[in-house]
Amino acid sequence: MQELGKLEDLPQSYRDDLKNLNLVPLWPSLRAVLPPKVPTRQTLPTHWAYSTLKPLLLQAGELTPIEKAERRVLVLANPGHGLENMKASPAMYLGMQLLLPGEWAPSHRHTPNAVRMIVEGEGAYTTVDGEKCPMSRGDLILTPTGLWHEHGHDGTDPVVWLDVLDLPLVYYMEASYHINGDRQTINTGNGDKQNTRSGVAPTRMFDRSSRAYPMLRYPWADTKAALQALAADDAAQECVQVTYINPETGGDAENILGFYALMLRPGQSLRLPARSPAQVFHVIEGQVEARIEDKTFNMVEADTCCAPGYEAVTLKNLRTDQSSFVFIADESPLHRKLGVYENRG
Repeated sequence: MQELGKLEDLPQSYRDDLKNLNLVPLWPSLRAVLPPKVPTRQTLPTHWAYSTLKPLLLQAGELTPIEKAERRVLVLANPGHGLENMKASPAMYLGMQLLLPGEWAPSHRHTPNAVRMIVEGEGAYTTVDGEKCPMSRGDLILTPTGLWHEHGHDGTDPVVWLDVLDLPLVYYMEASYHINGDRQTINTGNGDKQNTRSGVAPTRMFDRSSRAYPMLRYPWADTKAALQALAADDAAQECVQVTYINPETGGDAENILGFYALMLRPGQSLRLPARSPAQVFHVIEGQVEARIEDKTFNMVEADTCCAPGYEAVTLKNLRTDQSSFVFIADESPLHRKLGVYENRG
């Protein structure tokens, strides 16, 4: 490949003239922004062990009252992007959030899309657009862009969940902001929709609802049962996986990030193809080994790791007596909308 000219090859006076006019020559940086065959990636394979994170999160509960935090979160920051940038990947933000008994995280809405994957504890809830969504381990709760949401806790033990937002993308677009609101009035419903299990949608006088997010809570009990049923239906099926979707349209549950649940049979090793989007893996149940580039992470329940795009990932169930279950988040919907999605096998 032909070597291009460098910035230092240019006379200083010429560089000064360019700088004074807010101009930059492209050719010294062309190979960096348009590298051959594989993009330049800052996302590093990174593992966050819950056993080491949890004590610090609980300590945050002692050090900072909810009134001083609003959202008491420890951000899972990828060192490749710089810890101060609070990114797990180019488009994904991850945070472990703590809510103590009796606390209330006030109502607000914001432009980034968010989901909550419940890690541990009972008795907490998220109210989204007036629907009170109970929080149990493994449940996925949506708080999409622009919808009012707040968190409360009527139980007796701390509750922790994993936040996944498209905040880095929205912030980069200079479109990130929030608005505070009043405590919501609770409507009927608890976020999940029983009718989806029958493959039907509510229809009033032949008119379908125009609600963008008809289902806000995806109970883990239902998702796990679906995975187990898929595995039982086809014992030879290598990849037992489901996608969290909008049950009325069949599209992704949210617009920018994709969310999935994966079941690994006892002792199973599964290679995931090298795809363009970065990925996040969170163990809901079991014990899983993740091999990403030259890194190997042994993950137990509530551990989280991330992988850069364009890299194959191998997941192995380290338990030989029972299945393990993994929650996956990625940037696939965004890549598809931009026309850059690739699966290189």
